[in-house]
Amino acid sequence: MVKDILAIRNMCRSEIDILVDWADHEGWNPGRHDAEVFWETNPEAFIAAEVQKGLIGAGSIASYGGNYGFMGFFIIRPEYRGFGFGRKLWYLMCERMLERLRPGASVGLDAAFQMQNFYAKGGFVFSHRNLRFCMEIPIENKLNDTRNHEVLPLTEIPFTQLLEYDTSCFSTQRARFLRAWLCQKDSRALGLVQSGELRGYGLIRRCRTGFKVGPLFANTIKVADSLLVELASFASGNSIFLDVPENNPKAMELTQRYNMKEIFGCARMYLGSIPNVAHERIFGVTTFELG
Repeated sequence: MVKDILAIRNMCRSEIDILVDWADHEGWNPGRHDAEVFWETNPEAFIAAEVQKGLIGAGSIASYGGNYGFMGFFIIRPEYRGFGFGRKLWYLMCERMLERLRPGASVGLDAAFQMQNFYAKGGFVFSHRNLRFCMEIPIENKLNDTRNHEVLPLTEIPFTQLLEYDTSCFSTQRARFLRAWLCQKDSRALGLVQSGELRGYGLIRRCRTGFKVGPLFANTIKVADSLLVELASFASGNSIFLDVPENNPKAMELTQRYNMKEIFGCARMYLGSIPNVAHERIFGVTTFELG
């Protein structure tokens, strides 16, 4: 096996389903419709690794308009680990990632904790931890926010307004991704509006196990709380998962208010400068796979 030659190519649509299944076996609990959304968003991002014409690994190198890149889905089938295939695939992915970006653009990823040193050798620098929490429902508003506001379906909010808000939390526009992500099946997307201003938004989607909320972006913890309660009602008694950035103290406070249980985590790392985003607004990241 160690003498086998690793071949790299772009993935086809049917292979994305295989990749999402691998992610599920790794315990990442992907969304039921992640494959469709990811393919519609950035089909050229998915890289296959083959040995003797058999798929043995893969990864993604998503480019957002050439202004920002995100790497994810880095998986080698267990029986092929330990032979150097993963290292070869990773560095080839990095080369292709940089080719898709303008000079100086940053690249992000969410690393399994045990992989931090490996990515650090490739120039990635630790920023903060993103921690996955689980909560049981039903839940009720803990902060009793009685101020005048409306929680509306995102379809009732101008897309330009939503895109501007999202960009403040993501560092660059991702209109193509949002149009697909926010309209996926088995999901609910809501925004909170006060005095005509969008003060936060979120989405909950069905996953292989339970439901995930992501993103959950909000100006304040009270807005995040109100959105979380409304989104949770969509989960029909199932468990809810939320991926929380540890560098937002108010987001961590929200997990404590609902006695959420920490079950998983990743290290957010960057190649290049750390994007200038409104970290205080990020109560739940969108996805570990595409950022």
